Amino acid sequence: MGNSASSCRATNVSRTDPKNRASSLMLVDAHGRTVRYLRLSLTDRCNLRCVYCRSNARKCSIAHDDILRYEELLRVVDIAVSLGIGKVRLTGGEPFVRRDCAEFLARLRRRFPDIDLRVTSNGTLLREHVPLLKDIGIGGVNLSLDSFRRETFMRVTGRDMLPRVLESLDALLAAGIPVKLNAVALKGVNDGELEDFVHAARTMPVDVRFIEFMPMGSDTAWKPERFWSADDILADVGALATLVPEASRGDMDGPARMYGIVGGKGRIGVISAMSQHFCKSCNRLRLTSDGRLRTCLFSDREYRLRGLLRHGRIGDGHLRRLFGLLCVGKPVGADILQGRKGVAVSRKAMTGIGG
Repeated sequence: MGNSASSCRATNVSRTDPKNRASSLMLVDAHGRTVRYLRLSLTDRCNLRCVYCRSNARKCSIAHDDILRYEELLRVVDIAVSLGIGKVRLTGGEPFVRRDCAEFLARLRRRFPDIDLRVTSNGTLLREHVPLLKDIGIGGVNLSLDSFRRETFMRVTGRDMLPRVLESLDALLAAGIPVKLNAVALKGVNDGELEDFVHAARTMPVDVRFIEFMPMGSDTAWKPERFWSADDILADVGALATLVPEASRGDMDGPARMYGIVGGKGRIGVISAMSQHFCKSCNRLRLTSDGRLRTCLFSDREYRLRGLLRHGRIGDGHLRRLFGLLCVGKPVGADILQGRKGVAVSRKAMTGIGG
């Protein structure tokens, strides 16, 4: 690792005030980026088979004993919060496939009442948990929804489950929970359904976000002819609605460029991971469900934490110092993408990475 732990820069905030404990030490990498956001994958299992996520990869889930226990995940969040991380998102696979996921969410909120807690889900198992999400004050839910048409949904996901997703969407909106609809932009698949997405953003208070198809995972389904760029998407949307660019609301907003719709209730956004990278503002870490810390989505370099978390003599102080050292080496993902020139940049499928 070769870098001094002092590279994880401390602020001047007093550590004696418990209100300031979370900001007393910050994770700053060698490029000057401050890490404030942690994505926790609860499982690599999913009840859908999306072409951009699992693709043609052989189904092989992580063994139960190798998945981090909820107590270990709580410990990781405690360490992360002490290092200045203020936003935590639960991902998968599909997080609600894992038993007691809802109770874990409640435990997280009780233990960390001030963090910005969010969930990414495919929506197929979400409906029954909406009352709990409202009760714990979830910061928002990202729903993966690549089509409002049943046939296309089934083509992309391999399952005829669109009605369940739409029921979850209706329940979230009725509960007043902020919703972002994430659609992977697939030319020749859902590009002919743009009016459906624009209608959703115009009539519902949701953020509809198009994510450029990325060459991720072994046996990826990515092909140049499937790529639908963010600029082309915006041009196509502009023929259907009048868009107004919106300024970022802060460093926790994420990578999407957002646009209001004149006369509409929601917004349209694009995430241009391929055509216009946003790596200079990347503020996140990912922890896979089997306890591997990933400092960059596009890098296959992972750091095994599970054994350390289960070692009786490894304390939280040691793990804090380790997080600081690992963050120093956080790479610039765009450099990795450019070097691979469209070839898959990860040996893992997205279900194994955690989104």
